[in-house]
Amino acid sequence: MKIVKVIYTAKAEYVAENQNNIKNVMADLRGLNHPGINYKSCLSPDGKTFIHTAFFNSEEDEKTLLNLPSFKNFQEQLKVNGIEVPPKQELLTLVGSSKDIF
Repeated sequence: MKIVKVIYTAKAEYVAENQNNIKNVMADLRGLNHPGINYKSCLSPDGKTFIHTAFFNSEEDEKTLLNLPSFKNFQEQLKVNGIEVPPKQELLTLVGSSKDIF
């Protein structure tokens, strides 16, 4: 299993568009119903810092997300239009979970 956490801050004027792009990714992931991807995105109380956490059962599962057209669009649009504080990526290790992830 691979767990990736990404935190970044969007420009205030880009937050709504970023949220829409994230919703498009989530809709596509729900449509795929891919069992090896568990992906979540949250917004911090400041209203512009986003935290994405992705759980992948395998490297192939991660590639599925990275190659998704809506995910590529989300990344490209954020890079071009919306970054206030650049993304910071961390690889995490699962200690425990209240529910099965996969």
